[in-house]
Amino acid sequence: MPPASDPRQPFPVRHIHQVEPRSQEQHWLVDQLLARSSVGLLGGPAKAFKTWAAAELALAVATGAPAFGRFVVPDPGPVVFFGAEDAPPDLRLRFDGIAAARSLDLAKAPLFLLDIAQLRLDDATHLRRLHRTVARHKPRLLVLDPFVRLVAGLDENSARDVSAVLGALRTLQREHQVTILLVHHMRKSPAANPAQQLRGSGDFSAWLDSGLYLTRHGDERILVVEHRSAAPPPPFRLRLVPGDTPHLVLQGAADGAANPPLAADDPLQARIVERLHATPRPQPTQQLRDALHVRKADLLAALRALATRGLVTRTEHGWTLADHAD
Repeated sequence: MPPASDPRQPFPVRHIHQVEPRSQEQHWLVDQLLARSSVGLLGGPAKAFKTWAAAELALAVATGAPAFGRFVVPDPGPVVFFGAEDAPPDLRLRFDGIAAARSLDLAKAPLFLLDIAQLRLDDATHLRRLHRTVARHKPRLLVLDPFVRLVAGLDENSARDVSAVLGALRTLQREHQVTILLVHHMRKSPAANPAQQLRGSGDFSAWLDSGLYLTRHGDERILVVEHRSAAPPPPFRLRLVPGDTPHLVLQGAADGAANPPLAADDPLQARIVERLHATPRPQPTQQLRDALHVRKADLLAALRALATRGLVTRTEHGWTLADHAD
């Protein structure tokens, strides 16, 4: 039988009944945050702690320690990390801080940095070498931070340019059964859905299996998660703990206790909370309705539920988060 790669031959086909059914059970690399063997995107504006969050996830996967002290890693394993904006000694400081805070021995973690000055995802030679690196080390997770530093002269607003690079990453993920986490910038301007804040082409949000979005609000960061084929958790507050062991913590979590969610499992409540976090001024009901594109009755019901839980309050100027009301 001729090989499938023989250009003289037609593509092979397989009857649908011969395809092994996918298990209905969701297989997580990091519980609720990243699926196993998938592509994920970690987005956020400048200074939103994107690299800190990526490092937290990387160390959790490499050691099996819960990410952010809460999210379980069912099947830990090697991690390959490339941080284009941080020198290796600076990345080492980040990982040292997280490891010390989590009581982990960094020397024993199968966590590897790509030891190169530059990685170009739009370069065929670099892609081939990346495939060989993944094939050799067989990481559970490959972190690439950030997209804008991994391409040369590419227009991130061009669907054709962006889709070519994202398609190459999807091929890498499928061929090696690795989870890829791509870090990307978001615009500061708020949107009804955080995926709409991603800079550049809409192909970014169409490509991902899991989206992790960080937004800034004072010293806090809000983590919003979306999945292609799983229910998302509610948003969470994160804070960077400074000092000798800098690391991110879930606000409200103490001694590993669960962090109270910002909203109930109702997706509309979560969207309202995220919208109010992203806007500096109180939002009138009509303005919220226009931004979220929902029925007024549904919006009011969700607002009442949030108000009952003490999460939002209504002022003379509109709705705001209860802990930010004057």
